[in-house]
Amino acid sequence: MDRLTSMEVFVRAVDLGSFAAAADALEMSAPMVGKHVRFLEERLGAQLLMRSTRRQSLTEAGRIYYERCRALLADAEAADILAVGEVAEPRGRLRVAMPVHFGRRCVAPVLLDLAKRYPQLELDLRFSDRLTDLAEEQIDLAIRTGEPQPRDGVIARRIARQRMVVCASPAYLEQQGRPGSIEDLAAQRVLVYHRSGRINPWLFPREGQPPLEFAPASRLRFDDLAAIADAAKRGLGLAWLPYWLVREAILAGELEELLAEQSGFPYDVYATWLQTSQLPRKVRLAIDALVEVIPGLVMPAQE
Repeated sequence: MDRLTSMEVFVRAVDLGSFAAAADALEMSAPMVGKHVRFLEERLGAQLLMRSTRRQSLTEAGRIYYERCRALLADAEAADILAVGEVAEPRGRLRVAMPVHFGRRCVAPVLLDLAKRYPQLELDLRFSDRLTDLAEEQIDLAIRTGEPQPRDGVIARRIARQRMVVCASPAYLEQQGRPGSIEDLAAQRVLVYHRSGRINPWLFPREGQPPLEFAPASRLRFDDLAAIADAAKRGLGLAWLPYWLVREAILAGELEELLAEQSGFPYDVYATWLQTSQLPRKVRLAIDALVEVIPGLVMPAQE
């Protein structure tokens, strides 16, 4: 067996926690994963993994070997990139994680155009609103909204700012009245977004000061932004949503933007990736394409 391939299989089995998960990621059978690991163990004369029906764990020798294998594989990939050169066509699999609705509406079209331009590029797009562990899930690039938490070994670059707006349906406003200020929101029925049990405040920018926060309280709570937009169009309450999501509904008269004199809060969008000595060209091309296109999608200049 090829030792470098076996090392890659071993590292993936450790990162993903099982032979089955590694087999799925590498598109090979679980028994073949086992053969690669046994090949390394026999060659080294040491056990690398302790496995039971419930779990697997690294031996002390396995832990040391795992760290060296990861470093060696990273160096090998960097060497390949340098050897191929910057003018070569990007190829291979690009794994990108992104929020469901923002990803579908804004990110995926940009990446699909990139794949159309470069036929050797493979896309593996993951749509989820949960936070992604880049190393554990072998993600090349993750797109996230909001300020990212600083993490060692993770690079974050802002690629766009999306404007948040308060909106409601004409029917709701006719029945409940139109709020004239941020303070008036407390007397209105509102639609609340929450994720993992946390309710995020509505934010309104202030010159030279931290944003003003409105803490929404409601019997109607959602973990899906599109569902909030649908509920707002049905007249169930006020919503605080990114403009790109409700733009068509506002232009069609299904929703009205409120507090127009109050600047919409600029909610940042970031691309994050694992720090590396040489960023793969396919990743850099994806980041550059997103930086070029996304701002015009989420905050059109003419609006």
